[in-house]
Amino acid sequence: MATLKSVGKEIQNLDTEKLPAIGVSRLQSALEELKICATTDCRPPAEMAVKMESVGVTKGNGNIWTISLLGILAGFFIGLGAMFCTLVTTDIQIGFGLTKLLGGIVFCLGLILVVLAGAELFTGNVLMVASRASGKIKLSQLFTNWGIVYFANLIGSLLLVLVVFYSQFWALDGYKVGVNALSIANAKVSLAFWPAFARGILCNILVCLAVWLCFGARSTIDKIFAILFPITAFVACGFEHSIANMYFIPMGIAMAGQTKILEVAGVTTSQVAHLNIAGFIWNLVPVTLGNIVGGTFIGSIYWLIYLRRERTAEAVASRPWFANMFARPQLKPQRASYLDAETQALISVLARARDDNKFLAKLAENPNQALKAYSLTPEAKAALESGDVRWLESRVGMLDEPLRTWLTSRLSQEKW
Repeated sequence: MATLKSVGKEIQNLDTEKLPAIGVSRLQSALEELKICATTDCRPPAEMAVKMESVGVTKGNGNIWTISLLGILAGFFIGLGAMFCTLVTTDIQIGFGLTKLLGGIVFCLGLILVVLAGAELFTGNVLMVASRASGKIKLSQLFTNWGIVYFANLIGSLLLVLVVFYSQFWALDGYKVGVNALSIANAKVSLAFWPAFARGILCNILVCLAVWLCFGARSTIDKIFAILFPITAFVACGFEHSIANMYFIPMGIAMAGQTKILEVAGVTTSQVAHLNIAGFIWNLVPVTLGNIVGGTFIGSIYWLIYLRRERTAEAVASRPWFANMFARPQLKPQRASYLDAETQALISVLARARDDNKFLAKLAENPNQALKAYSLTPEAKAALESGDVRWLESRVGMLDEPLRTWLTSRLSQEKW
């Protein structure tokens, strides 16, 4: 720790005026990374919101094949938590509340595996609404990710059901594990639409709060404890998780076809008549919708609290018609009063670069001269000179495609 602090102090004491702009930017980034490494404190909520947003951008721009495989893993992992919960709560004699509590604790295995081992879980990915609200991903990217991950989670869950069924795990304790699986599934498909919807909302509020807390965590232990209490609460309270139900209900359907299970359970076929594909869909529809509402609430409320003011300005500024207004001096004072000076200057440079080919050429050939008239920080100039699209978009929002192409092809050549 002492070594890290001493290195950081040396970097801070460097005479940055003698360094080129790009060098200053890189040193500042290195210093920030050093500070992160030197602290073990959890991230404050404002930083958690930025991380939530950046994770959403990464997911929105992810490779479809990779997302699909990670989605299958997530369905499998959540299914493992559900399987563990089914076993532990079988024939347990410690009272209703404590049984629910213990079931919730062991179910945490699923989300712990998703977060620590790495996987794409639909209910957690609902938080991507924050990235969409910031204008950093498109609506089509959001829905594409949700669709792929949701059905990949279903495949992973069904794969686990298949393996567990043929393992005869359900025959343990004189078929009582299978009876418990049957009972859990039958209760779920017997829920009416609105109770299932409401339980879906409450479930994903807690799941997304667990994921939100993980954004503030810096260690494995931090993340495990961040997950433990919210997930235990949703399971113990009997709330509905669409991906967990992709294991619970198909497993119950499989049990309903086993004569021995029905015999030990003391039920008839008519008493489990809803345990079929129609009953499965009847549960998934309201629960999934509820999960979306609950997760959207958490993502949106933290976006409104920590990111709204800055990101709204960026999103508005990124609109082409708005940027064009900055090119007209007579409109600038009225339109730009709420943006900081650097953001205004960046918008002016980018708007002019898009509309003025001569300025664009000058910016590529001699950026120092082209940017001389603009009040830009060394970091902003470095971003323009090096073609750092990500940094620029973090300040002014998503750029037009021609500008993005130009930045990556012309400025990234580093011919200066």
